Amino acid sequence: MKNFTIFTVILSVFCLIRAEIFLDEKFADDSWEKDWIYSKHPGKEFGKFVLTAGKFFKEDAEDKGIQTSQDARFYAVSRKFTPFNNKDKDLVIQFTVKHEQNIDCGGGYVKVFDCKLNQEDMHGESPYEIMFGPDICGPGTKKVHVIFSYKGKNHLISKEIRCKDDVYTHAYTLIVRPDNTYEVQIDGEKVEGGELEADWDFLPPKSIKDPAAKKPEDWDDRATIPDPDDKKPEDWDKPEHIADPEATKPDDWDDEMDGEWEPPMIDNPDYKGEWSPKQIDNPAYKGAWVHPEITNPEYKPDSTLYHREEICSIGFDLWQVKAGTIFDNILVTDDLETAKQALSGLKATQEGEKTMKEAQDKAEREANEETKKDADEEEDDEENDDIEDTEDVEPQPDTEHTDAEEHDEL
Repeated sequence: MKNFTIFTVILSVFCLIRAEIFLDEKFADDSWEKDWIYSKHPGKEFGKFVLTAGKFFKEDAEDKGIQTSQDARFYAVSRKFTPFNNKDKDLVIQFTVKHEQNIDCGGGYVKVFDCKLNQEDMHGESPYEIMFGPDICGPGTKKVHVIFSYKGKNHLISKEIRCKDDVYTHAYTLIVRPDNTYEVQIDGEKVEGGELEADWDFLPPKSIKDPAAKKPEDWDDRATIPDPDDKKPEDWDKPEHIADPEATKPDDWDDEMDGEWEPPMIDNPDYKGEWSPKQIDNPAYKGAWVHPEITNPEYKPDSTLYHREEICSIGFDLWQVKAGTIFDNILVTDDLETAKQALSGLKATQEGEKTMKEAQDKAEREANEETKKDADEEEDDEENDDIEDTEDVEPQPDTEHTDAEEHDEL
C-alpha cells in the first residue's frame, strides 16, 4: 500500500510536469495593462476596465480582477500568448465571472483567437476560434454560449445551458477532448457534455430524406373517419338565436317615430350547433407515412472537429448596459487537473463574498431604518411645535363689536 501511495504521488507530479499552461492570468496588480491591449476600432464607444476586488470579497488582494466600469459601453480588450495547437490533447479554457452589479443585460464571455487577430482593431466581427461564457439579458436570456468556428463559419451549440445569475463569483470551464467530446462545467461541476458532432451542426446530416420517395396515392393516414351509417336527426336544425319571448313593446314606443318594434334576440337554448357524423376507426388506416431516408452523399465524417490549428490570444468583446462585472483567473491549459486545482479556493471565496455582502446589506438596512426613524421624529417635532404655536396665540378682542357698543351708548 505504501509503494502504491508513493507511485500515485510520483504519477501526479509527472502529470503536472507534462501539463502545459498556456495562460494563467490572475490580474495581481496594475501590470496587467502592459499585456492587455484595448481595441481602437472606429465607430464604437468603448469602456475601460479597472482593477478591483469589488464591493464585497474574501481577500482584497487575492480577489482582484478587471471590472467593467462604465454603463452602456462596448468593451474590447485582448491578450496574446505563445501560440499552440491542441492536436491530440485536451483543451481547457477556464475563467471566473462576478456580476456584482446584478447585471440586467450584458455579456460575460471570452473569445479565443488565432494569431491573425489585430488587437487594436478587435470588434464584434473579428474572426475567432471559440466563444465561451455567460450571457444575460432580461429574464429570457440567461445562458452559456459555446460557439466554435469551423471552416470559416461560427456554429452555436444546439443545447440550452443556463448560467448563474446572482452577484457572486462563478467559474466557467470548457473542456474539449481529442475524441471529439466536450464538457461544460460551472464551479467545477458538470452541467453539460456530449459529442461535438451531435451538439453542433458542423457537418451535414448523415442521412437525408430520399428525394425519389413519395407517399403512395392510396396511402390512408386518417386514423378515424365519419361513420357512413350515422344520420342527422330530423329535429336537429334549430336557429342559433331566437326572439326573446319575454320581451314586450315599451309603452312609449312610437312606430312612426321609432319604426316597427322587434323583440331583442337571445341565444336559442335548443340550438345544437352544426351537425357532423360521429367518428369511427378507419379500417383502411395504415398509420402515418414515414419518408424513407438514404445516406447523405455530402456527409463526410471529420475526426478533427476538436482541433484548433492555432490558438494565440484571448479577449473580451462585450456590450454591457449596466457595468460592474469582474473577470479573473483566466486559465488556458491542456490539463484538467490543473484547472481543478485552480478552483480549490472558489467555495471559500464565495462564502467570504456572501458574508461581507450580508453584513453590508444588514448595515444598509439599519442605516435606512435609523434615517427613517430620525425623519419621523423630526416630523413629529414639527407637528408638536405647530400645535404649541397655535396654543400660545392670545385671542384678540372684537374691536368692531366693542366700537358698536360704545356707539350705542352715545
